Amino acid sequence: MTNPPPPDPAAQEPEPPPPPPAGTGGRNAQWIALGILLSRISGLVRDMFIARYFGTKDVADVWRTALRMPNVLQNLLGEGTLSASFIPVYTDLIHRGKEKEAGRLAGAIFALLFALAALLTLIGIAMAPVLVSLGAPGFTGAKKELAITCVRIVFPMAGVLVLSAWSLGVLNSHRRFFLPYVAPVLWNAAIIGTLFWFGSRESERDLVVLACWGAFVGGILQFLVQLPGVLRLQRHLKIRLNLRLQSVQRVLRTASHAIGGRGVVQISGWVDNILGSLMFGGAIAILAYAQTLYMLPVSLFGMSVAAAELPELARNRQAAGDVIARRVNAGLAQIAVLIVPSVVGYLLLGDVIVAALFERGEFTRDDTISVTLVLIAYSIGLLASTATRLMSSAFYAVQDTRTPARIAYLRVAVSAALGVLIILWIKFGNPGHARFGPIGLAAASSLGAWLEWSLLRRRLTSIARGIGLGRVLLIKLGAVALVAAAVARGITYVLPSGLDPILVAVAVLGPYAVIYLVVVHYLGIEARIPLIGRLLPARRRK
Repeated sequence: MTNPPPPDPAAQEPEPPPPPPAGTGGRNAQWIALGILLSRISGLVRDMFIARYFGTKDVADVWRTALRMPNVLQNLLGEGTLSASFIPVYTDLIHRGKEKEAGRLAGAIFALLFALAALLTLIGIAMAPVLVSLGAPGFTGAKKELAITCVRIVFPMAGVLVLSAWSLGVLNSHRRFFLPYVAPVLWNAAIIGTLFWFGSRESERDLVVLACWGAFVGGILQFLVQLPGVLRLQRHLKIRLNLRLQSVQRVLRTASHAIGGRGVVQISGWVDNILGSLMFGGAIAILAYAQTLYMLPVSLFGMSVAAAELPELARNRQAAGDVIARRVNAGLAQIAVLIVPSVVGYLLLGDVIVAALFERGEFTRDDTISVTLVLIAYSIGLLASTATRLMSSAFYAVQDTRTPARIAYLRVAVSAALGVLIILWIKFGNPGHARFGPIGLAAASSLGAWLEWSLLRRRLTSIARGIGLGRVLLIKLGAVALVAAAVARGITYVLPSGLDPILVAVAVLGPYAVIYLVVVHYLGIEARIPLIGRLLPARRRK
């Protein structure tokens, strides 16, 4: 791991204020989790509408591909890169009372992002036919033409969302977490409103085009709702492209590696899209529905903790290794308490969840089974994938973006190679097993996640010893979740047949959650989750 850059000699005064209380990260994580929860709920509602009108038909593949293509722009320049490069530098300036310099930095980064996003958006619109040919080679005829049209509509949306990510970076650095993480509700709401209004009036082809326009409008709303808060907190903001500022150069140095890390993840997504387009119609949609559920706990419990801890770790980046280890381990414990039941729930109750969310309209029972099997394969790597979000933030906090990027390269290379081998095996040796292709891609992704976890932990342990998930804690949580899931699974066998999937989910998932939380509370583990600790009465200890 590279050492953090030496401090600017001219920036030693004034003396920084004392670090925030130890509980700050936990409270911030709760606000982030709440914002992400509302955002993800709206995302699930959006996907319920998508499933209702598009199912796993060709038009569903087009919708997913249209969002995937411009998403490269959003991920290369957006939240992940800014979290790794901009937030630590900007937070450091705010922490040392350099408000004017922080304003100049924020303005310069905004100008740079605006210029890059505009340029890449124009290139994306012009190159849409090439991008679709490369990213979805299995699309032909009308399906390909529809995808090109949708990609051209959605590309400007991605550019606006890059600016939204800049707003998130500024607000997070000032410890304003809820608004930027709840803002995507407006993006989802615009798509939902479009589908609701036009769903019964338009053909599937016209409806997916209108949904793309709804996504574009939603992107604008997501950015605009955050802008007043940014202007209120950063009164010294000056939008001016100035690459000579020392702080800007610090951001750019670390951003190069962050962009590389994000870029390789995008390559992984493109590989999945390419392979999915070569399997069978609907394969891309099946992968996407499973990924929606897979990303729900990652976003709620991984991103929330990682995003809350990043500014705090950045403020304490000069502290001893044991301080970093304590913060990281505390965050990993919070993640484990909520990710373990998510993993077990997806493994044993995944069909109940998928059916409740999607099984209606064009989405059939066979689609539920297909998505559930892919979700199970993804779930094997869920804990590792979530924990690595926090561990990457620890590297970002000490301004080392190179290490996570290099490890991400390896993860993607391994997952992509396995995915290609699986598809080649099916394509040329076992074409009758094409339906297992998405499951193989998801399993390859899970293996890559555990490889990334292992390598990140090893490198981070070199500066902060004793970092890990905690074997005893994992055993306890796993045992509790398995017992709760067994009871919940048993309920499915006594429910009357033909019951609405939503009612089944309420009857099954409710007891699963209650049993798990009550037993975790009895064991005293609820302290890992402050919110649950407040909702449940304190357990008396002898």
